[in-house]
Amino acid sequence: NMAPEYGATCGFFPVDNETLNYLKLSSRDDARIALVDAYCKAQGLFRTSASADPVFTDTLELALEDVVPSLAGPKRPEGRVALNAVKAGFAAALETEYKKPGVLGQRFKVDGKDFDIGHGDVAIAAITSCTNTSNPSVLIAAGLLARNAVAKGLKSKPWVKTSLAPGSQVVAGYLDKAGLQPALDALGFNLVGFGCTTCIGNSGPLPTEISKSINDNGIIAAAVLSGNRNFEGRVSPDVQANYLASPPLVVAFALAGNVHMDLSTEPLGKGSDGADVYLRDIWPSNQEIQKFIMENVTRDIFKSRYADVFKGDAGWQKVPVTKGMTYGWNSGSTYVQNPPYFQGITMTPKPIVDIKGARILALLGDKITTDHISPAGSIKKDSPAGAYLLERQVRPADFNQYGTRRGNHEVMMRGTFANIRIKNAMNVDDGGRTLEGGNTKHYPSGKVMSIFDAAMQYETEGVPLVLFAGVEYGNGSSRDWAAKGTNLLGVKAVIAQSYERIHRSNLVGMGILPLLFEDGLSWQSIGLTGAETVTIEGLDKVRPRQKMIAKITYADGVTKDVPLICRIDTEDEIAYYRNGGILHYVLRNLAAVA
Repeated sequence: NMAPEYGATCGFFPVDNETLNYLKLSSRDDARIALVDAYCKAQGLFRTSASADPVFTDTLELALEDVVPSLAGPKRPEGRVALNAVKAGFAAALETEYKKPGVLGQRFKVDGKDFDIGHGDVAIAAITSCTNTSNPSVLIAAGLLARNAVAKGLKSKPWVKTSLAPGSQVVAGYLDKAGLQPALDALGFNLVGFGCTTCIGNSGPLPTEISKSINDNGIIAAAVLSGNRNFEGRVSPDVQANYLASPPLVVAFALAGNVHMDLSTEPLGKGSDGADVYLRDIWPSNQEIQKFIMENVTRDIFKSRYADVFKGDAGWQKVPVTKGMTYGWNSGSTYVQNPPYFQGITMTPKPIVDIKGARILALLGDKITTDHISPAGSIKKDSPAGAYLLERQVRPADFNQYGTRRGNHEVMMRGTFANIRIKNAMNVDDGGRTLEGGNTKHYPSGKVMSIFDAAMQYETEGVPLVLFAGVEYGNGSSRDWAAKGTNLLGVKAVIAQSYERIHRSNLVGMGILPLLFEDGLSWQSIGLTGAETVTIEGLDKVRPRQKMIAKITYADGVTKDVPLICRIDTEDEIAYYRNGGILHYVLRNLAAVA
């Protein structure tokens, strides 16, 4: 799941006896376990202490003695920060990234409450994730830490929204069996469901009065969650500093209430006896964690929770289903719509046409993530996607979020580049400062509008589009909608200083031409403002990684040839591009042999 974040397509761990033990523990069928055992051994995938070491092209070494408790934040999963450096790291980010120097100690009133809040206060503490909540050691550790904290008389701070949403029903079973859920409940970590919540921006709104204080006063609030990703605009529209942490540290930060303190040396609070309580006072030992796992994580829990898992509950069973060989599209659905990818498709691909007189949709900076391009979080009422849902009588309370409406291209294309934290250099205030949010300037009218509305206007005008970006364009999760949405907006080419590997491939797969500036060039260095037009010729004869030219015509009529490198890297990708994308390529090949 997290391989793209460290630049890989997948991570492989060899199958061994512990794998088989887990299959037995989780109540898998005996025949299935035997098949896994036999298959992996036959394929050379099974590892024992006698197995020869694999041969790798490169190796990395990690000394376990150097591993320390850590978080990742405030904006990216790769932003690891040691627990004892979180305090200094947030203070530095407040000044440099959030441009708020000298304000760390400021506090602001919360209407109707007897507490105030300030920069770095934890507004969300969530135990959530499809990945680490599958690990009993960290969930049991969180429960034991909560038990110890309650015994000391500690409480979560009142401005912290807490929740527990594991990815498996088994977690609820063993926390209950171990007697640890009551302590989690006492600190506010009530079980809210099973599945994607805070990690994908689906934790619901903050209390109205806290949200108001944050937004009225420009507070850089924090979230601490055990989720997978913390890209800008993903977790909550009210929270800008997002830290990934283990479940027990999530509980600890709920007790502390802020990220501008060193939990390794400063007290979490005062216990019922008035004495300071430190994290070390309530942290469970490895031995105790393992003892609870052995006693409470059992085969019977897996069996009872998942014996009839595919039947679903009563609500699921009441969902009406129509039978047929093909899916019956419901034109009134706001969740699933028939996408337009194959409209007008012919057996023979149409010739690739040159990009002539294209307008610039956006001028983006470095490390634009797939979350910037296609957000997964909440849908704002005043966004193009929000307007679409309102027109169809969907109440804002029922908007859900982009991640749950990914089956509806009408929502997703309206959400493309609609991240509330994205910065497009064509969207500036009167002082020339780049603003946050998914707006752009339409040319030649000069009108500022949403990127979606501008793209649709260019479409009616018959104008192709390109966009420019900096380094590592498309980093982050391998979200296919980041390429799909870009395609649906009419973007024919992306020109960047470098690409994240998977997103580059996805662009080609959607028929979009990825182009690379030659070393030393950028859209800034060639003086782009967004008022220019772009022409790229010779696309019908394009070859892998060939040198190309973009002819830039500036607003004053001056032209400039900019050298680029085609980042279609293989002959197979050339075939995808000439077919209009991999979907068309596959469909035509299937039709040809039918």
